[in-house]
Amino acid sequence: MQPVVPVQPVVPPQPAAPGAQTAQAAPAQEPQQQEEPPEDIEDLKKELSEYIGLETIKKEVESLINLVTIQKMRKDAGLPVNDLSLHMVFSGNPGTGKTMIARLMARIYKSLGILSKGHLVEVDRSGLVAGYVGQTAIKTGEVIQKALGGVLFIDEAYTLTTKGGNDYGQEAVDTLLKAMEDHRDDLIVIVAGYIELMEDFVHSNPGLESRFNRFLDFKDYTIDEMIAIFEMRCQKSGYTLAEDAKELLRGLLALLSLDVKSFGNARGVRNLFERAVSAQANRLAASTEPLTKDTLMLLTADDIRVAGGGSQDGSEEQELVEKVIEAGKTGEEKPEEA
Repeated sequence: MQPVVPVQPVVPPQPAAPGAQTAQAAPAQEPQQQEEPPEDIEDLKKELSEYIGLETIKKEVESLINLVTIQKMRKDAGLPVNDLSLHMVFSGNPGTGKTMIARLMARIYKSLGILSKGHLVEVDRSGLVAGYVGQTAIKTGEVIQKALGGVLFIDEAYTLTTKGGNDYGQEAVDTLLKAMEDHRDDLIVIVAGYIELMEDFVHSNPGLESRFNRFLDFKDYTIDEMIAIFEMRCQKSGYTLAEDAKELLRGLLALLSLDVKSFGNARGVRNLFERAVSAQANRLAASTEPLTKDTLMLLTADDIRVAGGGSQDGSEEQELVEKVIEAGKTGEEKPEEA
């Protein structure tokens, strides 16, 4: 007689606890990042129109949008179209909106079907040029790969053609020109810098001249435009500007903008705003009065004075700032320090 082998009861499989992993479970795959759909061109045109100043730039960009749109309609209708070069040269002083418009152009080109991604890659000479023979082409090529599908924005591009025996800037230019030809359907290059230097840069190389024929000249912001930029920052950040502070700000901006390259237009306004916010924080921290919502929001003339380099204690430094601001109002020359 065969021995009886006990039968083990069959245990049905138990559902795994939430979040539990088994040894056989395949590793979870990260979801692929979906690209953002193109934005509506009318929304982008509206955003462009709301920028402070830049009136000439707005007209140039709208004209370019119209040209690309009509050329696309002609192509769809079976009509001949021109071979458009959409690379651009942005000329102007620092802080005049060049990077901001370059970023918007990337989105506009995507909306118009020119670019597949519509992102911006921003570099200067240091991001393209290496210190050894043969390395610059590799370094520039890596940047170009990151920029494919979008806009490559090269600030102070004229530094690439600096004359020098051991300079590899020309290698970066040659690599760039080849990429502009090889990827003409999915790469836009915008070069930027001071107007006189950018003209020399473009005319230094026949390849650059043939590819860059759209020039946008960014003018310095007016005093009223810089005040509007300051007030916009106040509004976005939850601050209000006292009337006497606004008048003080006008005089201060009139003075600072005399050296526009040093002050930096909108960039200088941003720095001035940040210093005013810091001055307000120090003033309120030292106050013994109860702090209300209104006082937490208000930027006073004292805050603007301190932001401009003065003080609140009646010192000689404050007196100088007052004279300087008054000079800015009347258009006089800046008074010299004793």
